Amino acid sequence: MMTEESRARRPTRIILVRHGQSEGNVDESKYSSVADYKIHLTEGGFQQAIACGQEVRRIIERDVRDDWKVYFYVSPYKRTRCTLRGIGRAFEKERILGVREEPRIREQDFGNFQCMEVMKVVKETRDRFGRFFYRFPEGESAADVFDRVTSFLESLWRDIDMNRLNRSKSSDLNLIIVSHGLTMRVFLMRWFKWTTEQFELLNNPQNCDIRVMQLGSGGEYSLAVHHSRQELENWGLTPEMIADQEWRATAMRGQWNDDWPWSGRAFFDHFEDEPLGGAHSGVFGDVDSDYKGEQSEWTGDTTCENGDIHLRMPPI
Repeated sequence: MMTEESRARRPTRIILVRHGQSEGNVDESKYSSVADYKIHLTEGGFQQAIACGQEVRRIIERDVRDDWKVYFYVSPYKRTRCTLRGIGRAFEKERILGVREEPRIREQDFGNFQCMEVMKVVKETRDRFGRFFYRFPEGESAADVFDRVTSFLESLWRDIDMNRLNRSKSSDLNLIIVSHGLTMRVFLMRWFKWTTEQFELLNNPQNCDIRVMQLGSGGEYSLAVHHSRQELENWGLTPEMIADQEWRATAMRGQWNDDWPWSGRAFFDHFEDEPLGGAHSGVFGDVDSDYKGEQSEWTGDTTCENGDIHLRMPPI
């Protein structure tokens, strides 16, 4: 179990929040004349933010500890900063330890001014190509967002380890990250080591949706501490991903999940005691457990035709 000292150093919760309804969400033509980072919230979006702040406070106050504090990270986009302003109305000044504007958690860059007709064709191409690796012309791919989110997480952990965020020594520190839908999905993918295939299954959060990563009893963060299995299913998590979240809810910090199929033998197809079907199927799509693949002419090593695995070795 975690000691009180180590628990006090680490945030009790890392709460991801998508911005409220923006003008671009209700009228995509806005992007053709207004820079993405300047898009405002609608009035309804600001009311969503106020309600979201109240919900976040209710989540925090379910614990018996009364010395809780919040620390905010926010994307520099206007819609996220306005969302933060609405969320902040739920908290007194003494509850807020600080706010940091963080460009690395900004929206995926879709290009500069966006012509609706061109973007329709581009997004259709993205759906065919794959959402994670497709790079928008003059913009970014989700893989690019993954790289900068990785950099942000490295900085975040340094801040936590050096106790820069919890100067008040609160026993219940809550980090609230106000960002964007794709950025939230990439953040979770990076944190929980989900594969690109698993990322493609995830549904985008709705405006002001919340994702709560909470410390479990053993010191690992998990979505299953606060959220129900049904919620995780609705977000697009597979049964294996949900099982891992449930395992994390009670796992000791640093413990390795031997049953997590994506981390080991599921990437190979030559272990006789682990057929490709069953719990490990799906890493590279549905795989027939009887399929042996193409046999190389020199060694019999297995290769795959779909480009996912290449195990063939040249003769020595």
